[in-house]
Amino acid sequence: MLQKYSLENGLKVVEEQMDGVRSISIGVWILTGSRNESEYINGVSHLIEHMLFKGTKNRSAKDIAEAFDRIGGQVNAFTSKEYTCLYARVMDQHAEEALEVLSDMILNSVFDEEELEREKKVVLEEILMTEDTPDDIIHDYLHEVSFKNHPLSQTILGTREVLHNLTREQILKYMNHYYTAKRMVVSIAGNVPQDFDRKVSVYFGGLKTSTDYDDQLTFSFSPGTTVKTDDISQSHLCLGYNGYPIGSDSVYSVSILNSVLGGSMSSRMFQQVREDKGLSYSIFSYHNPFRDNGILTIYSATAPDQLEEMEGIINTIIDDVKENGITDEELTNTIQQLKGQLVLGLENPSSRMNRNGRNELLNQTHLSLNELMNNLDTVSHEQIINSAKELFNSQPARALISPKKHIVV
Repeated sequence: MLQKYSLENGLKVVEEQMDGVRSISIGVWILTGSRNESEYINGVSHLIEHMLFKGTKNRSAKDIAEAFDRIGGQVNAFTSKEYTCLYARVMDQHAEEALEVLSDMILNSVFDEEELEREKKVVLEEILMTEDTPDDIIHDYLHEVSFKNHPLSQTILGTREVLHNLTREQILKYMNHYYTAKRMVVSIAGNVPQDFDRKVSVYFGGLKTSTDYDDQLTFSFSPGTTVKTDDISQSHLCLGYNGYPIGSDSVYSVSILNSVLGGSMSSRMFQQVREDKGLSYSIFSYHNPFRDNGILTIYSATAPDQLEEMEGIINTIIDDVKENGITDEELTNTIQQLKGQLVLGLENPSSRMNRNGRNELLNQTHLSLNELMNNLDTVSHEQIINSAKELFNSQPARALISPKKHIVV
């Protein structure tokens, strides 16, 4: 059963009891990511995420690691364009200890200067690793051109130059502005101990409260093209189409449409580009919704002399779906596939914690599993065609990384 409550400081808490499990997953969600950064501090959200593990007023970095290892737990964090999450999963008997350590990391991190300089080097290696991986960095290039002059165009990791110049004072100022109770959610799922709400109040009641919500939510999509070259063998291609924002009524139809196009091994693009023509090892699509925008992305890589043929097949598939929709068999099979993914995904506490935390942070309705499956069942062929026509009614944004010896535009 799902329960929601708020602390006196405005912190929202969402808690879901799951019978039959002996673990608990706890996540602290913060409504800030790379879209909240100016170009001069781009990457600060991600750097803060790293620094939360590097020592508090009460614990060293080693103490934090040992606190979870000692109880057989897991702790990690991630940063996205719109939010940051610090989370842990432990046995239910260690729930309070995990909650206390997470609160210590959020409220009492010291951002030691020496630790900061060391961690900058770690993040730099992460940036270099991404830049050396064309099938990773190309998605950043696509967002740069798709959301030109919009905060969503910024990379999550930041840049080498900005990272080098970030100061402890800038980090603390950013945290003081965004790491406030009314911009945060604590999400808990699993075998939740009795009176755990009181523990949450004890450990997170000291969070600073604020009513400062200055996020700029504006629509933007740019169907431009960017071409990069590198010392690689394949041409890597990303196509981006103007998608739907979070909370759109079309979320279910676009999920089905995406799955048919390139979201699974039985999808049209996988079958025609890889299985029938052998043009690519990896081809897939995904829809990424944000609070004010959305993007449907198609990615693949192939030998440079096959790029035109591969892109032609992709465009033919899109044109066919836009004109004729999908078959009865595709609709039925895809709905069953998505329902199966929902059921399997939501049978573990971490997935429940993630879904509930993200929904609460972004002010989305908490739907039961049955409601989600019923919504999928009601999607019609007409809705699929309408979504296809809306998504593919204009030229896409296009990002290409091509071998230096074989430049293709």
